[in-house]
Amino acid sequence: MNDTLSLLMNHKSIRKYTDQQVTEEQLNRIIEAGQMASSSSSVQAYSVIAVSEPEQKRALSALAGNQKYIEECSVFLVWCADLYRLKKVTEAQIGDQPTYVDSTENFIVATVDAALAAQNAAIAAESMGLGIVYIGGVRNQIAEFAEQLNLPELVYPVFGMCVGYPDQDPGIRPRLPLGSVLHHGAYDARRTVDEVKTYDNTYTEYMRARSGGKPVAGWSSFMAKRLAEPVRLHMKDFLNSKGFLKR
Repeated sequence: MNDTLSLLMNHKSIRKYTDQQVTEEQLNRIIEAGQMASSSSSVQAYSVIAVSEPEQKRALSALAGNQKYIEECSVFLVWCADLYRLKKVTEAQIGDQPTYVDSTENFIVATVDAALAAQNAAIAAESMGLGIVYIGGVRNQIAEFAEQLNLPELVYPVFGMCVGYPDQDPGIRPRLPLGSVLHHGAYDARRTVDEVKTYDNTYTEYMRARSGGKPVAGWSSFMAKRLAEPVRLHMKDFLNSKGFLKR
């Protein structure tokens, strides 16, 4: 176990922060580390909006489900898939030729690029003693959220990331067994499901300890409840309105 593996294996989502602020130099290094992530064909189809002004964080928090740690963290990073830049800088070269910037493939490229860069940035932040938590709630009221940030066509917020100095030490949430995730040569449909039976027990014990002994269902029950909820069904229409997924 080297230092890098130790850092990765001890990731914890931090939802409570001290008043100590992330410096501009730290923020720059974090984003620069994100930029060193792999990118499909070097497209680099993402942008990051750093929000540190209290009133703006408060407004964004309200749109993201009133998650207080957005207000309390030092800086809130909004990771955006961004094909606008690509479209604009190539217009002169392309001229009247048709383009496929609005294709499903390019949407995937931009979304994956943003996710890869964000995870690099998260590890960089944690290496500095900072804590992070990803915020999918930016998609709760995504049209209003995008308007708050003045996002143009072909840009959408994939997720947010709170960054700051931790004021808590939560336990490490257990992951699925390796055997349920790692397949050799071909997908093992039976094994990936069977392994979850063990994980259900592990997850129940973890959540029971975290909730102070309250009865908790297993991971599969939690996932069943989640899949039965109509979550963010507005996303397709919003993405279409922003010029994504046209073909």
